Amino acid sequence: MLLYRSEDGFHWNFETIVDRSYNEFGKMWECPDMFELDGKTVILTSPQEMSQSGLEFHNGNDTMYIVGHYDRKTKQFTRENLGAIDYGIDFYAPQTVQAPDGRRIMIGWMQNWDACVAPSGRSRWIGQMTLPRELCVVNGKLIQTPIREIETLRGHRVYHRMTLCNENTLQGVFGRQIDLTVTLTPSDEETYERFRIRLARGSRHYTMISYNPKTSVLKLDRNNSGCCRDVVHERRCFVRQKRGKIKLRILLDWYSVEIFVNDGEQALTAAIFTPLSADSISFEVDGRAELEVEKYELRS
Repeated sequence: MLLYRSEDGFHWNFETIVDRSYNEFGKMWECPDMFELDGKTVILTSPQEMSQSGLEFHNGNDTMYIVGHYDRKTKQFTRENLGAIDYGIDFYAPQTVQAPDGRRIMIGWMQNWDACVAPSGRSRWIGQMTLPRELCVVNGKLIQTPIREIETLRGHRVYHRMTLCNENTLQGVFGRQIDLTVTLTPSDEETYERFRIRLARGSRHYTMISYNPKTSVLKLDRNNSGCCRDVVHERRCFVRQKRGKIKLRILLDWYSVEIFVNDGEQALTAAIFTPLSADSISFEVDGRAELEVEKYELRS
C-alpha cells in the first residue's frame, strides 16, 4: 500500500510504503483507504485471493481493516489490530468519506466476485451498494453502525417483549423494507440451545439467521432465498460472549439484508432474491429465552 503526497492535488510525490501483505493477507490489495479516527490510524483494504483463518476471511476476495498508528515524522505505520470488515456473503471494496460534522462514513459494494448470482428471468439488475455506515474505533476494533439519518426514514413502530419457547410470528412484525432490532436474553430458568430468525419468509423462501450460545457462532444462511445457482450461501462468525445474550439490528430491504451484531461489533451483509410477496418473519428458540423486538417500517 503506497502513500503519495501532494500540495495541490495535481503533482504527487512518493512518500512511503505504509503496509503490505507479506504473503499473509491476499495477493493484491484493492481499493485502499487510510484515515485518522478516534486517535488511531485506520486502513481499509480489499485483499484478493485471501486464505481463510478459522471463521475469518472466507470470501477469498475479502475485506480487512487494520488499526494502528502512522508516524508522520518517520513515515512508519505500526499495526495494533486487524480483522474482517464484514462477515457476510456480499461485501467488497468499501470506501469512506468524512461528513461535514466529522463522522467517518463507509459504503461497500454488495457483491461477491465468486458468488455473482441473480434471479433468472426476474430482474434486469445485478449488484447494489450497502447502506452508509458510521465508523468508530473502540478498544482497537472497528465498530460499524447504520448511518443515523436512516432513522428519519422510520415510519410505524411495533414493539414486543415476551418469553419465547418455540416458533412464533409477532403481530405487525413483517415486511421487506424494515429496521428491526432483536434482543435475546437467556431465561432465568434455563439457557436456550439455539435461536433462529427467518426473514423474507414465504411458502418456499426465507433467509435465516441463527445463533448458538454455546459456541458463540452466528450464521447467515440464504440457501432458500431464491438464488438461481447453488453457490456460496452461508457465512459464520464468532460473537463476543455475553452469557447467551445477543442483540441484532437488521436492515432488510427488498433484495438485501444487513445485520449489525451487538451495537456494531460485527456486520454481515448479503443480497437476496426472494420474491417480494415473501414478507413474513418468524422467531424460534430451542429452549426458553426472553425476546425483545422493535420494528420500524422504512419509507423509500
